[in-house]
Amino acid sequence: MLDTLIAGLLRGNVYALGAVGVSLVFGVMNVVNFAQFSFFGLGAMLAWFFVVTLGYSFWIALPLVLVICALLGLVINISVVRPLAKYLPLAAMLSTYAVSQVLDNASQLAFSAQFRVFPQVLPTSNLHIGNMRVGTSDIVMLGVTAVVMVAMSLFLKYGKTGRAIRATAQDQEAALQMGIPVGPVQNLSFVIASALGGLAGIFFSLYIGVVNPTSGLNIGMTSFVAATLGGLGSLVGAVIGGFVLGIFEAFGIYAFGDAARQIIVFVILIVVLIVRPGGLLGKIPLISSEPLTGTFLGKGRPLRIPRWVWVAAILAGGVVIPLVANNYLLTTGTQVLVYAIIAAGFTVTAGQAGVLALGQAGPIAIGAYASAMLSVYVHIPFWFALPLAGLIAAVIASVLASPIWGVKGHYISIATLGLGIAIVAVIQLIVPQAIYNIPVPSIGGIPLNTPLAYYLIDFVILMLTLLIMWRLRRSHLGRVISSVGSDEVAALASGVRVRDYKALAFAVSAFFAGIGGSLLAHQYTYIDTTIFTMLMSLLVVTIVILGGISLPYGAVVGSIILIGAMELLRFAPEWRIIVYGFVLILVVRFRPGGILVRNS
Repeated sequence: MLDTLIAGLLRGNVYALGAVGVSLVFGVMNVVNFAQFSFFGLGAMLAWFFVVTLGYSFWIALPLVLVICALLGLVINISVVRPLAKYLPLAAMLSTYAVSQVLDNASQLAFSAQFRVFPQVLPTSNLHIGNMRVGTSDIVMLGVTAVVMVAMSLFLKYGKTGRAIRATAQDQEAALQMGIPVGPVQNLSFVIASALGGLAGIFFSLYIGVVNPTSGLNIGMTSFVAATLGGLGSLVGAVIGGFVLGIFEAFGIYAFGDAARQIIVFVILIVVLIVRPGGLLGKIPLISSEPLTGTFLGKGRPLRIPRWVWVAAILAGGVVIPLVANNYLLTTGTQVLVYAIIAAGFTVTAGQAGVLALGQAGPIAIGAYASAMLSVYVHIPFWFALPLAGLIAAVIASVLASPIWGVKGHYISIATLGLGIAIVAVIQLIVPQAIYNIPVPSIGGIPLNTPLAYYLIDFVILMLTLLIMWRLRRSHLGRVISSVGSDEVAALASGVRVRDYKALAFAVSAFFAGIGGSLLAHQYTYIDTTIFTMLMSLLVVTIVILGGISLPYGAVVGSIILIGAMELLRFAPEWRIIVYGFVLILVVRFRPGGILVRNS
């Protein structure tokens, strides 16, 4: 048991370093910084490059990596994050996600995506404690973390700039009135956070012994959970959250195996947020509305589209494209249509109820696996499995999400992200193997397995989805849900059961996510859990934001651009995600309300 405890402390040591950076940026800028994840992988790869390729000493490579990460963080903050952070928290968050995609894929271009053995720059098992072996590397990691934490504490408590950081984190407007240069303070916070991310990445790679450009995603996500667990904005809480999470994770893996790691991590997160909504040491959010979406809802009003445009679009999508498109275009079109269905349903939660649920991959996975298992094992035809998959996804996702609707502020989005990841992890635990030979749709025994057939099925379902969304928005129920997103306090004062309507909106979104998952399963004819990643969840969110967060038909436009237009780069796949990241940055910078929304 002692060796498990030490393993937990070593993991927690890395999580604490990363969590401090996440909390520092959040406290000073009120931004959830996904770019922090990329600095884990980038820092590790740079250290590998300096030590293995250039032959530098580890103690020379270490400060070089920290300086590069710090400078890169400064550039990112000045050029991308700060212009949006003051006015649009959601846009700033999405921009950091876009930056993370650019950094990860640029790193893959530079170093290739393969895993490499991280050099043993320090002994890893040369010390004995009883029957256990630990290494000089472990002692150095804990020692460096302790020094960094003490130095950070002294700097923030006694340093003039450190006190300015604390003042800015407490109240930006008051800090400005007191003459504190908030801009430079925010730059410095981003610089420190980026350097700490690079340092954490180096230590984690030293601990596990391997590295690749995207290795920072899992460790970064866990560090993000640690920061939330401790309380976003609290540096002491981030350290405590990191070590607590590392210890619980180590004992959970010891008891249940590595397959249960993500379940343990996110169950801990959700339980803590329910019991202590602000985290262990963070402030309980006082605002009732969801800040990540509330800033978007009032930024514009939908463009009025003439009826002839609708008729032309339906004819083009339902008649012209099936007649003239080749199989490749039709296959791409099916992907566009499926994601448009999922995203159109998500506008009920994000656009009307005002809740940015970041874990849509969870309901999509439930729908896909439900439909596949009903078809393969129970032999239910596709046409019956499809709506059942949507209902199952809606029921399961709603039941699992029911405890989190009392969580406030940014935390509700983080809780839904954790829920989505935990759902996929549970599915992987229950169904560890991929499901193959999923039946294709058929009518009268005739299989509908051509690209044209898939396209027409998806097109009809999308039309039905948009019709349902249109009717819902015009109904009394839709107006009540919209009142929750527009002004939660006023809705509560009017007697609206806010939590119930948030849950209902989430159930509607989960239903259409389940429908999309079913379509993917039957068109791929196989599924496994590696398909349903956090990136899938964020892709759905991005499609909705791009088209217009409150517009179901905007989801179609967003899907055409992000799924369809990106196919133009199919001959250079390594550049696709980089271009996608830059497109997202440009959109949130210049069209923050979405393409089909104009300024009020």
